[in-house]
Amino acid sequence: MITLYDADRCPYCARTRIALAEKRIEYETVVIDLDDRPAWIYEKNPLGRVPVIEEGAFVLAESAVIDEYLNERFPEPPLLPDDPGERALARMTIFRFDELSKPYYALRRGEEGAAQRLALQLASLDRLLQRQPYLTGRSFGLADIAFVPWIVRTRDMLGVDLESYAALRGWVGRLEERESVVDEIAVVAAL
Repeated sequence: MITLYDADRCPYCARTRIALAEKRIEYETVVIDLDDRPAWIYEKNPLGRVPVIEEGAFVLAESAVIDEYLNERFPEPPLLPDDPGERALARMTIFRFDELSKPYYALRRGEEGAAQRLALQLASLDRLLQRQPYLTGRSFGLADIAFVPWIVRTRDMLGVDLESYAALRGWVGRLEERESVVDEIAVVAAL
């Protein structure tokens, strides 16, 4: 049985919750208080961050790595394209995630100019989604999972209006048809 060290408010944990749900993997949850992290979490991840998964003696941290591991360990349904080029492009999208997260966190901190920097990144995602239905490519997958927790929080917690981004709104609409994403939206609503 997999154990997930988790925190509801953490969008990185949301990535792993969504991946686990998409793979229909049963798991146990250990909730970590991010304001009062237990000392032992640093034994699981020296950085003290969640998510962390544990399966027997195997322990793995970092949401993007965990999600790739889950996709390989539990191959059905696949969350990356079969085509090597499409798979590489999906991984590149995930690799460039910080281009969105940096202005997102800057906006949360109230930094000057953050809203404009975030708007540029939302526009960039919108342009990508004008060319393909999902961030992963032709179908839902790991790149979508990598971004959706922040887009939902941007909209629902930071009050950023997505009206100007038609393709991005369409993508969110498609993702809101997935039980894993609906469950995450409910988590965000309860925060």
